[in-house]
Amino acid sequence: MRLDILNHGYRPGTKVLFAAVRLFSGRPMPDAAKLVFYRPDFYGARAKEFTHQAMRGPSEWSVGDRELMAAYVSKVNESAFCVGAHTATATRAYQDEARVTAVLADLETAPVSEPLRATLRMLGELTREGDISAEEMRRVLAAGVTPQQVKDALAVCAAFNTTDRLADVFGFQMLSPEGFAAGAKYLLKRGYR
Repeated sequence: MRLDILNHGYRPGTKVLFAAVRLFSGRPMPDAAKLVFYRPDFYGARAKEFTHQAMRGPSEWSVGDRELMAAYVSKVNESAFCVGAHTATATRAYQDEARVTAVLADLETAPVSEPLRATLRMLGELTREGDISAEEMRRVLAAGVTPQQVKDALAVCAAFNTTDRLADVFGFQMLSPEGFAAGAKYLLKRGYR
């Protein structure tokens, strides 16, 4: 069920921005973007900054790796909108649709490095269980993941566990493949700000 707040409740300047986006892009403002404009002082500004830092800040993980993490966490959460958005963005970042599809279909056989596989496995467990064991963390580190990479991956996980739940509770409207592709192009060019 879609919460109607994404359709109303914006300041006049924000409504003009939404209209301009529609005019110039030919597409309505996606619900994920609309959400950050609703009560930006409470959620939007902080969420944009945190997500941008997690996804585009300095990291040993590539942008493609972090977008794949977002897609994987979203898959575990069964958040269709976020899976679509971040699958498209990871695919565009890597320029490798088969790799992204393989990870989301079966992590254990997917053609990715062992450090990335171990990290995704850990993020999946954390997302499903809400906790991670010391033994699991030791396995991630033993796979060659640095403590800073763990920290960076956990930031991606936190951002998308929050975003996935908001996408589902607000009932974000699914986009067409072309809409997700346009969003991916934007996210890779401009980030999450």
